[in-house]
Order: sequence, then structure tokens, then C-alpha cells
Amino acid sequence: MSSKSGGAKKKAGDGRKIIADNRKARFNYSISETYEAGIELKGSEVKSLRAGQGSLNEAYAQATKSGEIVLVNAYIPVYLQANQFNHETRRPRKLLLHKREIEKLINAMQRQGMTVVPLKMYFNDRNMVKVEIGLAQGKKLADKRETLKERSWARDKARLLREKG
Repeated sequence: MSSKSGGAKKKAGDGRKIIADNRKARFNYSISETYEAGIELKGSEVKSLRAGQGSLNEAYAQATKSGEIVLVNAYIPVYLQANQFNHETRRPRKLLLHKREIEKLINAMQRQGMTVVPLKMYFNDRNMVKVEIGLAQGKKLADKRETLKERSWARDKARLLREKG
């Protein structure tokens, strides 16, 4: 997309328009499983996301007492044209998952000490806002260093192969 159009940032190969990408999540956590979840939004939030704004940095998912999973601390800026009908920028938003998926995630969070981290927010092919969440275990400092070494070596290897021909 051109920078003038203002819509969602990138377009993935499978028809998804990516709104926000949490790149630090894959560095800070080792992701074991991923899920696609719907998200309960207000109209002004959807309008703001269509303008290509929003951030998942510092966001996480948490279980409520009523057995739901909510996305906490995700930033969706106010939509200026909504005036008095606007939304709070960092309010908790309910994630829409199947009952079995919710039970599985809650059990993993309680028993194994895992975390549910949002990885991406995007519009799917039906123009619905979806959030890709991952069941994650926090990495230790040594694991993070190892990840950096692997990335650095892959970059150097690609450069060497390009130089040879």
C-alpha cells in the first residue's frame, strides 16, 4: 500500500491486513501454541484501526473470574471524528475464543505458569479484526543471547553467500 492511502500497514500473503505486530514478544518469550481470536471492539475503535493505528507493545491477556480472557493494555488511539462517543485508549477488551480454547489457556496459565501474549492484530479476509495470541513461556537471559547469536550468524551467512556468488 502507498503511504497516502492511510489504511492498515502491510498486507500479508494470505489476504490479512496487519494493523499491529508485537515483534518483541517472539524475542522475550518462547511461543508454544498460537490461536486466532476475535476481539470485542466499539465502533470508534474499529474506525481508528482502519486508519492503521494501534499497538500491542506491553499488551498481555489475562483470565477474569467469570471465565473469560481479556486483552489488557493494548493501545488503540481515539478516533477524532467520534467526539463524545469515543473510547478509552487502553481499556480491557474481551477476546472471543471457543470454550475449549479458553479452558486450555486458563489451565496453562494457572498450572504451568505460562503467559498469553498477543502477537499480531489484523483484518482477516472478511474485514473482521482478529488477534493472533500465543501461549508463551518467558525466556531467560541466556536464551535471549542465544537467539541474538543465531540471528547474527544467519545474517552473516547470508552476506557471505551473496558475496561468493
